[in-house]
Amino acid sequence: MCRIGAIKSLAPLPPSRALQLMLPQQEGHDNSGFAMVMQDLEGIFAHCKDKPLLSLACTPKGEQLVNAWMEEHGFVQVAQWAPDVNKRSGLNIELMPRYVFRNYDYPEIYRYRTEKEREELLLDTRLALRDLLSGKDGGHDEGYVYSFWPDVLTLKEIGDPADIAVYFRLWEDTGRLLARNIVIQCRQNTNYAIVRYAAHPFFLQGYTLCANGENTFFSRNREFQKALHRGYTGFESDSQCLLYTLHYVLRELGWPLQYYKHVITPLPVPRMGQRPDRDALVSVRESLAHLEISGPNAIIALLPDGRLLACSDAGKLRPLVVGRGQDMLAVTSEVCGLNAVFPDRDFETDIYPGGRDLVVIDNGLEVHQWRQ
Repeated sequence: MCRIGAIKSLAPLPPSRALQLMLPQQEGHDNSGFAMVMQDLEGIFAHCKDKPLLSLACTPKGEQLVNAWMEEHGFVQVAQWAPDVNKRSGLNIELMPRYVFRNYDYPEIYRYRTEKEREELLLDTRLALRDLLSGKDGGHDEGYVYSFWPDVLTLKEIGDPADIAVYFRLWEDTGRLLARNIVIQCRQNTNYAIVRYAAHPFFLQGYTLCANGENTFFSRNREFQKALHRGYTGFESDSQCLLYTLHYVLRELGWPLQYYKHVITPLPVPRMGQRPDRDALVSVRESLAHLEISGPNAIIALLPDGRLLACSDAGKLRPLVVGRGQDMLAVTSEVCGLNAVFPDRDFETDIYPGGRDLVVIDNGLEVHQWRQ
């Protein structure tokens, strides 16, 4: 069973705070991997918040391919962070030769385009780079592109999370790598093949999601989503479907946030009939029935505007808890994680979302709890 977590803070935090949240839950993961998405960056990225940040791991050949492609398509590199890694022997980590975190300026023809046009460009660029590095033409995989988006950094690696943190010096709070929102998971996707793309959290056009559990409607979700949007690709994990549904409901359809919960865990028809919005709910269920999920799931998602979302399957078959510290909040799988980062908190204010609840934490750290 996976362990997931997120920290949202008024002041920027180092990754070590998120690691402190997760490592007490180590019994629940198997040291197979680590991944995190950092949003609303400060430190070394503070001066490039409006410039798209490319996060990838690759071979030297992969880096050359990416450099040539980006130059050919008019992207101009404006900044780069090269991790000062700790090459201590004995670390349990399946290293890639290169880790690239680069800010780019948009091609000149896009500098006066709309925000939506730029966002579509960033998606198409990430998909193109993924294909470029994938070895689809009979070659070897040359790398993995995790995100290409302003103010977002993604790191994924296979191995022991504590060792991965040592290698990238994530324990060292130097003030260089900071963010107000951090979503993290300390386990690879062991239900399927161990590949870097399968590690939560998943990212698409500003939306980040990780889940603890399994989606037994995976095949049905996947086949439906393949025809919905070019960005719904990969499907290395059944939990990716949860991200794609979130993106589809909020960005593509433009529906209010609570309808995400109505899509993935619709109310039983008799309960719908008792509500004033019953016609809308029936229409949602009939039109998007193939996006419903089944099986145990706890979900944490980060929205493009910085709000944090938490919910679970209708039966509440996976644990999930929200706790408050000073000027920050955390959501995670197990309360022992909260005890590690907020030992002096008021335990009575902890929130355990039910199977029909949707919890949203806004940028002022106010918690909004909505029930189906």
